[in-house]
Amino acid sequence: MKIAAAQLTCVPADVPANTALAAALAGRAREQGAELVVFPELALTGYELEALTADPGLWIADADDPRLDPLRSAGIATAVNVALRTGGPRPAIATLVYGADGAHVTTYAKRHLFRHEQGVFAAGDTDGRFELGGIRFSLGVCYDNHFPALTGRAAADGCRVHLASSLYGTGEGIGERATVYPGIAREQGLYVVLANHVGPAGPWTGCGRAAVWAPGGAPLAEADDRTPSVVTADVG
Repeated sequence: MKIAAAQLTCVPADVPANTALAAALAGRAREQGAELVVFPELALTGYELEALTADPGLWIADADDPRLDPLRSAGIATAVNVALRTGGPRPAIATLVYGADGAHVTTYAKRHLFRHEQGVFAAGDTDGRFELGGIRFSLGVCYDNHFPALTGRAAADGCRVHLASSLYGTGEGIGERATVYPGIAREQGLYVVLANHVGPAGPWTGCGRAAVWAPGGAPLAEADDRTPSVVTADVG
């Protein structure tokens, strides 16, 4: 199976604009033969915590929110990370997975919230799993991937591919990105697919370099550090 890792520069707090950008990248991934495309953390709003706190209208209501229709109709399976309404006063940082037919497959809410996120979002309490094309996948969101127990459980549960929707900036984020993700591939024996922001992303500048690593840690594909794009690789 060919999978695409996407990187994009979000329009701050503009769900329709970012959905259109993501749908265009999904179309590009489909044209390159990919069956699944993965997007960065908070891809439909950008990493705009102040705006997300002030305006619950930016939260995705549920998996059937019509604002997601452009992605659901892209003709390719998608894993898109959003601010998702919960039953409480805070949204979750959640990855919604859809099949190529637009049907909802699963939802995963970020379990490990990073510092300032803890006052804005609700943490999830279950691991993310799904199957596509006979391959079992696991899900993680940015800081989640710094916790080996999460990906260790995925490997023990028969997962073959780990999908990471993340935001790593320039500066120390470059080193973390270069260490954490090939480390998961090496230590857990998983394919690892990283989607990242490129360019302005809330208080940071995304370092791009969306990528795919093979079990053992060898890189299979890597984007540049400048351009919204997708990179693809065969996994599984």
